[in-house]
Amino acid sequence: MIPGGIANPFRIPDLRRRLIFTAAMLALFRLGAHLPVPGVNVEAIRQQFEQATRNTAFGFLDLLVGGALSNFSIFALGVIPYITASIIMSLVQIAFPNLKKQVQEEGEAGRKRIGWYTLYMTIPLAALQGWGQTGLIQSFSQGRAISDFSPQNLALIILTLVTGSMILTWLGEVMTQHGVGNGMSLLIFGGIVARVPQQIASTIATIKVGSASLFLFLVDIAVVLISIVGVIFITQATRRIPVQYARRVVGRRLMGGQSTHIPMKIVQAGVIPIIFAISVLQFPATIASFTRWQPLVDVGNQLTPGQHWIGTVLYAILIILFTYFYTAVQFDPDDISENIKKHGGFIPGIRPGKPTSDFLLRVTERLTFVGALFLAFIAVFPLLFRAASSLTLYLAGTSLLIVVGVALETMKQLEAYVLMRHYEGFMR
Repeated sequence: MIPGGIANPFRIPDLRRRLIFTAAMLALFRLGAHLPVPGVNVEAIRQQFEQATRNTAFGFLDLLVGGALSNFSIFALGVIPYITASIIMSLVQIAFPNLKKQVQEEGEAGRKRIGWYTLYMTIPLAALQGWGQTGLIQSFSQGRAISDFSPQNLALIILTLVTGSMILTWLGEVMTQHGVGNGMSLLIFGGIVARVPQQIASTIATIKVGSASLFLFLVDIAVVLISIVGVIFITQATRRIPVQYARRVVGRRLMGGQSTHIPMKIVQAGVIPIIFAISVLQFPATIASFTRWQPLVDVGNQLTPGQHWIGTVLYAILIILFTYFYTAVQFDPDDISENIKKHGGFIPGIRPGKPTSDFLLRVTERLTFVGALFLAFIAVFPLLFRAASSLTLYLAGTSLLIVVGVALETMKQLEAYVLMRHYEGFMR
């Protein structure tokens, strides 16, 4: 029997269909993650991949695509090209304010147009990333992954990878429309969670043969549980800025006079700064894998987080810098101040206009400082733990942020849907 609160979503026919549809799409994604690209020796890739990417940026990419990269499956690119295209389009709108203003004025039509531009940009980005990953896989496997590296076969492999990425992008959009939660986030979430049982079984096997310590394994579990609590606490923490709206007469009616607030999260950027930082650090290693120039190979190794202290420190610094950058892109205090003033509102004790904008900027900088340090710690700590022990914190760092964040957002959507149907919620 399912407990009453948890059973409420399954009592609503429409929500039950959405849940089943979401589960079916996730199952289809996991099936495709095990279908290899044609003309590739998967066994040779697996043998080299564990050793070559255990402490590299490509292990992080394999994490985001749910192990599809180590299998070199048709979904090896995942939805990363689409996410990259979305970030680029966001930056373009910031760089060209007129475009952003036009999109806001057009409303839904403008958002759809930006969505199509994002999809068009995804295709060349996927082709470029597919070409890079194919070269890296061939380099890692010492030429044994792809026996026929002719231009025709290379074009077929890249076309397969691009097609798989676009199929995943379509699946994510369909899941968002007809399922529960954000489809893109759920695809990444499903890939991470699906590998947890395998990781636990592998760790237990190493403990049985004496290669790992049972005590460290228990410490690993305790650290993960404590980290989950910490991630929930920080990601859900918000500072509420009170806003008071003055009363005004519209026609014969008295409007306004209510109080509200602006919720400002400590971590507004999510995991985007970590993705940016790891992408920058993996660039020298990517170029080195093609050129085979030894000085560049050495630089790539030193810049790899977890392998050298320079790479680890630079990783943390880049995360902090990108957190400030992405928060500044997403949060515009001038725009919020103008909207508050336009609707007759004000922050108690702060004058409307420029003083309000300056106040919101100061609050944002202080919150971003705490959020940036948290993101840097949660990303670097697993690397330090791995270096000090023989175990790997699999569900930690970036993976933990993604899993907890997506789970919380999906549960909130389910809660709202259930309460809309006059049922008692299942969250306490």
